[in-house]
Amino acid sequence: MFQIPKFTAPDFSLEKFTNAPDVTTGRVTIKGVAPDHYHATSMYPEYYKINGEWILLPQTRMDCVPVIHPDGSLEAKEFRRLEAGEIVITGRTDDGSEGIFLYSEGFNPEKNQIDTFAFRSGRSRETSFDVDYDNLVELLKHDREHGHIIWVLGPAAIFNDGARKAMEFIVDQGYAHAVFGGNAVATHDLEGALYGTALGQDIHTRENKHNGHYHHLDAINQINRCGSIKNGIEELHIDNGLIYSCVKNNVPFVLAGSIRDDGPLPDVIDDMSLVQDAMRAHTKQATTIVCLATQLHTIATGNLTPSYMVKDQEVRPVYIYAVDVSEFVLNKLRDRGTLEVTTIVSNIQDFLFKLIHKLSK
Repeated sequence: MFQIPKFTAPDFSLEKFTNAPDVTTGRVTIKGVAPDHYHATSMYPEYYKINGEWILLPQTRMDCVPVIHPDGSLEAKEFRRLEAGEIVITGRTDDGSEGIFLYSEGFNPEKNQIDTFAFRSGRSRETSFDVDYDNLVELLKHDREHGHIIWVLGPAAIFNDGARKAMEFIVDQGYAHAVFGGNAVATHDLEGALYGTALGQDIHTRENKHNGHYHHLDAINQINRCGSIKNGIEELHIDNGLIYSCVKNNVPFVLAGSIRDDGPLPDVIDDMSLVQDAMRAHTKQATTIVCLATQLHTIATGNLTPSYMVKDQEVRPVYIYAVDVSEFVLNKLRDRGTLEVTTIVSNIQDFLFKLIHKLSK
């Protein structure tokens, strides 16, 4: 039975903490502009000493500014959301000496390293990922009832009929509480429902259909005529696919627009600040995130997501799984700050088939 790791808080009775000063603060004088020497948050738990007490920032994300509200509550705010008059925490040292303590060891079990040198300690296409699949299955089964699971998808997750059915299963069985993607993932999923193709290629046989390159544009055009994706599913009698399952099960989806979008579909958000706000509404609640074959959306989601969340006054880890056929993409996630991630090198269709097989047991 899956168990959430117990969080071990810092020992604030230590002399370095009791002797530490309260945090220093500055006032926002211009909307959207932090005062000099502002403190920028990370994905890790951070404690601030305020009025002699060490207080955990309850929700965080990378590259925000911690704000102290008049009632004493703390909020990590993006620069663009800073309001004139707000009080923000300042300081660039996070070892406690300035009243700021970044704590990354709360979930770390004691590491009993057998040998300093060992073969195959990295993660590559040669790695056996069986244990990662098993851990993910246990995690999904736990968080279906006790968490908030987000799927971050590239169109490869719906290019194949079997993969589309796998995503239907995941949504129908309650293993998704939100879905992130771009215009393409929704467009090609709806194209598959309407025409049986993805980018004009048969989702069963991979046969390229005559004039199939029109299909995704026709799908966008038909949905736009209906006014929304939900209306289009009803009016066009769509009864299969990822987006259909999301609408049927009231699972929200956030579709982020890009400069190269066709159409786009009516529910695609093309204001990046609004997209970020919509995504963060879910990453604040996230307990597990699974990212499939979408480098930019994965990095964006990772940067929005803390390594922990507070649920029922308990601190628990947030798990991120990233799957891609490219080792380069997965390694790049770590370079961009998405450190708390389990990576699996796999073709996305193969990953989904194996995952569904294990979930169905």
